[in-house]
Amino acid sequence: MQEKIIILDYGSQTTQLIGRRIRELNMYCEIAPYNKFPENDPTVKGVILSGSPYSVNDVNAFKTNLSGIRKKYPVLGICYGAQYLAYSSGGKVEPAGSREYGRAHLSKLNENNPLFKNIKAGTQVWMSHGDTITALPETFQVIASTDDVKAAAFNIAGEPTWGVQFHPEVFHTEDGVKLLDNFLNICGCAKDWTPASFIESAVEDLKKRLGNDKVILALSGGVDSSVTAVLLNKAIGKNLTCIFVDHGLLRKNEFENVLKAYENMGLNVIGVDARSKFYKELERVADPETKRKIIGKGFIDVFDEEAHKLKDIKWLGQGTIYPDVIESLSITGTVIKSHHNVGGLPEKMNLRLIEPLRLLFKDEVRRVGYELGMPKNLIARHPFPGPGLGIRILGDITPEKVRILQEADDIYMTLMREWDLYDKVWQAGAILLPIRSVGVMGDERTYENTITLRAVTSTDAMTADWAQLPYDFLAKVSNEIINKVKGVNRVVYDISSKPPATIEWE
Repeated sequence: MQEKIIILDYGSQTTQLIGRRIRELNMYCEIAPYNKFPENDPTVKGVILSGSPYSVNDVNAFKTNLSGIRKKYPVLGICYGAQYLAYSSGGKVEPAGSREYGRAHLSKLNENNPLFKNIKAGTQVWMSHGDTITALPETFQVIASTDDVKAAAFNIAGEPTWGVQFHPEVFHTEDGVKLLDNFLNICGCAKDWTPASFIESAVEDLKKRLGNDKVILALSGGVDSSVTAVLLNKAIGKNLTCIFVDHGLLRKNEFENVLKAYENMGLNVIGVDARSKFYKELERVADPETKRKIIGKGFIDVFDEEAHKLKDIKWLGQGTIYPDVIESLSITGTVIKSHHNVGGLPEKMNLRLIEPLRLLFKDEVRRVGYELGMPKNLIARHPFPGPGLGIRILGDITPEKVRILQEADDIYMTLMREWDLYDKVWQAGAILLPIRSVGVMGDERTYENTITLRAVTSTDAMTADWAQLPYDFLAKVSNEIINKVKGVNRVVYDISSKPPATIEWE
């Protein structure tokens, strides 16, 4: 059985980041709501208590009965988690004189404590809390301080329980990953969670669950559905049928290129050209949410029609990944949004769901893809919205607008790769604005369309900054688009960050 670390989520924005850091150390972990600890699970090796937007003194603060956890497992409390350990044992947590936020350095660090093995005094950490521990219970021993925080880290005498009032999971804590690794060593973790081990266990599990049953899978050309397809194909071979729908809003030549790539990987793929259907249903529709709904429903209808041509299908494969699973439940267990890639299909088609990637983060999906031998052009692709260019064409959609945007976007993506910039940004794309402006070409005045270029850097898309692409590169892209794409006479670059803007325009 796969051993694991349990991360109890108290609502912190960095809880997923803790999970990613643990996974990067080749240790499997699961994130559970603060009140849903998996009791009597023999595979649990240790417990991490996350941060929280609440103060432990708030009436509505999330609180856990730790009596069945402490002393039974090694425990690490982070920020709120550390404060809750102190508070629930009779200590005091009070508002700090000023909010303790930003860089700090650990002093009076007990380098002999196993949590700080190979970490030296003076190391930089990242603070982010409005409260601070002002009085520790008698058995709590301070093992590190900063200039402003006496109990920056503590260890409880007689039990393997630690607390830190800083965030080891964030980039700005210099030895944060080392601290987490030390905690895993304290827990006695084997740290054998690797792409190869995942593939081996996943394929074995898929064979047992599916037997000789047949599965259909909707392919989008994206990373998640592609890796799902190859993993399922490795397990059940010809019993997997993939359906790739061209809604007419893909990038230039993407339908043909991706279909060929899938076939070269030995996948059984049905390609469906449904462009005319989508263009007709989107005619004169400008509202972005309405466009999304039309595209989503249209996809379901096409997929359903193709699936019913097949016989004895019992399962629907989906590329659901771990952040989707986590975000589909609030920490109180209430469903807040659905992340099914093809919403409504299981109910409509009476199929059972199979989601082989539901335990993986996005970066792990890519690592598994490479381990499976998949081509880089599929694995290292930028995220691309499900509605495709439908939400990158602002206003109504026409075949001519699609042509213009596909041509401009193709020039942009081609030059991004030629200038070795594609892999240095999280996501990039072109947007066609519903704005025409005056220009001059040759001896004639023009009145044509405007293209916006967008490129952002990010780690998880929750926040993003605009990519500072070289001026000579932007000049080259602008010149190529204006000279080669009929219907465009102006190119602009979006320098908005998220927040307050979003990555996509619609």
